[in-house]
Amino acid sequence: MKLSDFVVREAILVDLQATAKDGAVREIVASLNASGSIATQDMEGVARAILGREELGSTGIGMGVAVPHTRHPAVTKLVGTLALSRQGVEFAALDGEPVNILFLLISPPNQSGDHLRALGKISQYLRQDKFVNFLRQAKTREEVIEVIEEFDNGNT
Repeated sequence: MKLSDFVVREAILVDLQATAKDGAVREIVASLNASGSIATQDMEGVARAILGREELGSTGIGMGVAVPHTRHPAVTKLVGTLALSRQGVEFAALDGEPVNILFLLISPPNQSGDHLRALGKISQYLRQDKFVNFLRQAKTREEVIEVIEEFDNGNT
């Protein structure tokens, strides 16, 4: 599995405006809606499911990174996207620091294997300082896509 298998390119945000968890999740879900990946009538339910998952424990894993995720019947296949925040999002991260890289992941309720594989792949990439640093330097959607493709193809 590669990130490009499930990251919706059209939904990538390079200048997330929200600075609080709730607003950030809703802004990213809206980008998935604008890309055609989530229907308008499902946006609120998906956002609530992600925020409900956050109540179990923050997906802000530290070092400026969060991976909010959920399973939801609004999608028929694994979808995800990436958002970069220049000012940082208060995400109740484990280290207490604001988050500036957010990977959001949604999978159908019956595809837990894909969900776990995707979380594993995201985690694998995020453990690489080079990947995280390249993302932080990206200024455009195209630059983010280039970083993802470069690491997907092992050209690091």
